[in-house]
Amino acid sequence: MNVDVRILDTSLRDGSQSLWASGIRYGMMQEVADDLDQVGFEYIEVPANPIFFKKMVRDLKENPWDTMRMLASKFTRTPTACMGGIVRNLNTFGVPTPPVLGELFTRRMAEIGVLNRAQVMCNTLDQIDRELPGDVPRLHEMGYDVAIAISYTISPRHTDEYYAEKTRLAAAFKPERLYLKDQGGLLTPDRLRTLLPIIVREAGDVPVEIHSHCTTGLAPIVYLEALKLGVSTLHCGIPPLANGSAQPSVLEIVKNARLEGHNVSVDDERLRAVSERLYTFADIEGMPIGRPSAYDADQYNHQIPGGVISNLRFQLEGLGLQDRLDEVLQECIEIRRELGYPIMITPYSQYVATQAAVHVATGARYETVIDPIIRIAQGAFGEDSGYTWMDPNLKDRILSLPRAAELAELHERSTSEMTLKEARVAYGGLHLSDEELLLRAILQNEHDVEQMHAAGPPKRYATSSSPLADLIRRLESSSSVRYIQVRSGDDTLVLQRSASGANAIDR
Repeated sequence: MNVDVRILDTSLRDGSQSLWASGIRYGMMQEVADDLDQVGFEYIEVPANPIFFKKMVRDLKENPWDTMRMLASKFTRTPTACMGGIVRNLNTFGVPTPPVLGELFTRRMAEIGVLNRAQVMCNTLDQIDRELPGDVPRLHEMGYDVAIAISYTISPRHTDEYYAEKTRLAAAFKPERLYLKDQGGLLTPDRLRTLLPIIVREAGDVPVEIHSHCTTGLAPIVYLEALKLGVSTLHCGIPPLANGSAQPSVLEIVKNARLEGHNVSVDDERLRAVSERLYTFADIEGMPIGRPSAYDADQYNHQIPGGVISNLRFQLEGLGLQDRLDEVLQECIEIRRELGYPIMITPYSQYVATQAAVHVATGARYETVIDPIIRIAQGAFGEDSGYTWMDPNLKDRILSLPRAAELAELHERSTSEMTLKEARVAYGGLHLSDEELLLRAILQNEHDVEQMHAAGPPKRYATSSSPLADLIRRLESSSSVRYIQVRSGDDTLVLQRSASGANAIDR
C-alpha cells in the first residue's frame, strides 16, 4: 500500500526535550522558524506548556511569553501542536495551583495564536470519565484541534483489550486525530503489526498517527511498518534533534519512504538548511547530537521515556551523580513494579525517576518519599498511576507518613474553587498582568521570574544566513584567533581582536 506521507515535526519540542533537556533557546527557534514554516510539514510542535515555561524562566532566563509571540508570528502557514490540553495544575511537580489559573493559561495560549492543536494524553480510564467529556468541547470552543494520545507501555495489565477499550473511548469524543504514543521507544515491528490494526479499527473514522522514540533503535523500522499498515502521519525530528532518545530523523524517514514507493511532499533543501543551522547551535552551546541508537534491551525494563532521559541526566549531573545513571535506571524498574506499573509517561515517569534518584543518593529506600509518590498512594491520579495494583505494604507505609495527612489537606484547599481575583492576591497582587501572574504560579516564586526579567533580551544566534555576524561571533569566542581577513575584489575587511573584543577595520 503506497500512501501520501505527512510529517509532524518534533524538533523544537520533543527533540529539544529528549536530547537538550528542553534547552533550545528563543534565538535558535527564531533563526530556523521561517524555513520550518515552509518545509511542508503537516504540524510543527512548539514548547507551549507550563513544563517548558519553567525551564525557559529558571534555566534559560528567557521570557516564554515573548517566545510564544515570536513563534506565533513566524508560523503562519503550518499549524502548530503541543502536548497538553486544559491545564488543571500549572506546577505538575510541586504544590498544585488553582484550576482557574490553568484555564487562564490555556485561553491565553489561544489568544496569542501560537498553538493550533492540543495533544491530550489519554492515560487513565478515570481521566476519560472525569476530564475528557468537558475538555474536548472546551478546547474546540477555544479554537484548538484535538489529538488524543493512546500511550503505549508494557506490563501485565496493558493488554490488547486494554488498548482497544482506551481507543474506543477516546474516539467517542470525536477528536481530529488519535495517535499511538510510544514515549519509551518500546514498539517493535512485530508488536506494531498486532497492535496498530486494533487501534485503527477502534478509531473508526478518526485518523491515526504514530509517535515513537529511537531509544531501542527500532523506531525508524516501526515507522516504515506503520506506512505499510496505512498510517501515514509520522512524528519526526530534524538532526541533530532526532535519533538518540528523540524521534527518527525526518531526512532518513523521507528517503526510505520514497524508496518504498510512498509520496512525501517536503522541501528537502530547506530541511537540510535547517539541519545545518541546528548543528551550528549545538556546536556553539556544546549540546548533544542525536545519533542512531544501538539496540538496548534494558529499555524494556525501566521504560524511561526519551523525553525524560535527557532531563534525568541533566539533574544527576547537578547532584554530582552523573556516573550513577545505570543504578537509577535499575531502581526505576523496582519502583515501577512496587507502584503497580504506572504508565511511564509525564508525569509518572518523572515521579518514578526522581524517587529512584533519591534512593540512590541517600542509600535508603523510601525513607524520603517525594510528594507525588505519596499522592499516588492516596489514589489522586487514578488507575493508570498504578494505584489499584500498588504493593499494599508499601502503600500502608507511605500513607502512615505525617506528610500524607498534610498533603491531603493541602490538596483539598488548593484545588477548591478559587476566583481569578483570589488567585491574583495569592500569587502577587491585583496589579499583575495575566502573563506575570501565570509565570509566578508556574515557578511558585517571584525570585526566578525577577531574575529572568533582569537577564535582558534573549541571546541571538548567527548562522550561515548572516556570515559576517558569524565571523564576529567566532572571533569573540576564540582566544586563539587574533584576526580574520575577508577580501572581495579590491575590498578587504579585517576583523582583529583587541583587549575589549573584536573590532572591524575596513581597508
